[in-house]
Amino acid sequence: MTARSSLSLATLTAVLLGSIGCSSLMVSPAQAAEGGKIKTLLLVGGSIHDWKNIGNVVEEVLKKSGKFDVTRVDNDLNALLPDRIKPFKLVVFYWTVGKITDAQRDGLTNHIAEGNGLVTFHSGADSFRDDDKYRKFIGGYFTTHPHYRTYQVSITEVKHPITEGIQEFMTTDEQYILNYDKDNITILGNGLWKGNLMPALWVKEIGKGRLFYNSGGHDPKAVEQPMFQKLLIRGCLWAAGCEVKDK
Repeated sequence: MTARSSLSLATLTAVLLGSIGCSSLMVSPAQAAEGGKIKTLLLVGGSIHDWKNIGNVVEEVLKKSGKFDVTRVDNDLNALLPDRIKPFKLVVFYWTVGKITDAQRDGLTNHIAEGNGLVTFHSGADSFRDDDKYRKFIGGYFTTHPHYRTYQVSITEVKHPITEGIQEFMTTDEQYILNYDKDNITILGNGLWKGNLMPALWVKEIGKGRLFYNSGGHDPKAVEQPMFQKLLIRGCLWAAGCEVKDK
């Protein structure tokens, strides 16, 4: 490729990503989808949860926003291998328990550290229970949960782009009780459990990349809630290095 063609490709990338407020410095030309949409891998699978129908709702929400070029993969962790994950600026991940190989895990963790984004929710903190490196990467892991119920989430970081303008909200979901690494995550919101604060939302910087975790999202009804979807879109834009806008 000549210097002239390289410049043209870089300029095109900046124009496309600029249309949705993304930093062209964080997005390679290969990751700039037509129309400036963020090339997104939606990977769902595992067991216990209704990942298929949860994936259906999340896929619809992402596509309806008009900001994401979504490629969905069901129940195939090989999608995380370096050659397959490379084209995607953003990974949205929902998986419960199961086993992950070192190559699959490293494909994900290295990709995010290189300057890409990961959004995971609920059982993203209950995946691959015997893999300590994955648990450390996410920033916390599931220990137990109370019964499915309505509870309040109080926002602690009201100026963060994901939670700006939100002070608190009620959600009907399965609250996860988590063992978490308080020194390496930034908690955006908490719920109460037995009188104690328990993280409900957090973000984490990983190398040049970003991670957003939402502990909610147990079933299709939970991910259909407007606030869950608002946080999903905001979290995806933030993780991808884009300007966070609701519209």
